[in-house]
Amino acid sequence: LLKEPKVPYRETIKASTQLQGKYKKQSGGKGQFGDVWIEVKPLPRGSGYEFVDKIVGGVIPRNYIPAVDKGIIEAMKTGPLTKNQVVDVRVTLYDGSHHSVDSSEMAFKVAGSMAFKKAMEVCKPVLLEPIMEMEVTVPDDCMGDVIGDLNSRRGKVVGVEPQANSQVIRAEVPMAEVLRYAPELRSMTSDRGMFSMEFSKYEEVPTHQTAKILESMDKA
Repeated sequence: LLKEPKVPYRETIKASTQLQGKYKKQSGGKGQFGDVWIEVKPLPRGSGYEFVDKIVGGVIPRNYIPAVDKGIIEAMKTGPLTKNQVVDVRVTLYDGSHHSVDSSEMAFKVAGSMAFKKAMEVCKPVLLEPIMEMEVTVPDDCMGDVIGDLNSRRGKVVGVEPQANSQVIRAEVPMAEVLRYAPELRSMTSDRGMFSMEFSKYEEVPTHQTAKILESMDKA
């Protein structure tokens, strides 16, 4: 049996926060010390990730700042909801402290990662799903059924154009809803329909749908 392809969900946040990530370890000899304060804010869809360095007065030495960024990027790989990539956030490093002996790049990387993970928990994480742009060409007599079906898949029909004895339906539909579209379109149109689709954008998953997705992932 062919496994259904996995939907590449993403995660983002809806709220902002400012908090501390502090990594301190003392075990004989040299310890580890990294201390950062970050502000985490949501960005518009498609922005990716921005890191802003606002450290002044050497509270964190310059050579440790890229390590904080690295720690955050690493933490972004696994969001709190589905362990998928976090996107569309701005992280501003604005304060912190260091220890002249115990601080290291590794300690600041861990501090950055800890701070970001904590921030994700309180910044109202939400799930994003890929939306596909579809073109479905069907005979006139099937158009009503096909449009009704696309609507039932949480799709938005954005246009219909006549073409010879057919209708070309353009729609935006969540990828999760059309993973098995080919055989379903065949049966709806008695094998007289065609479709093509390509990735369009990411959009927030409705709350009730998120609950269903998380439930099915727990069972998997």
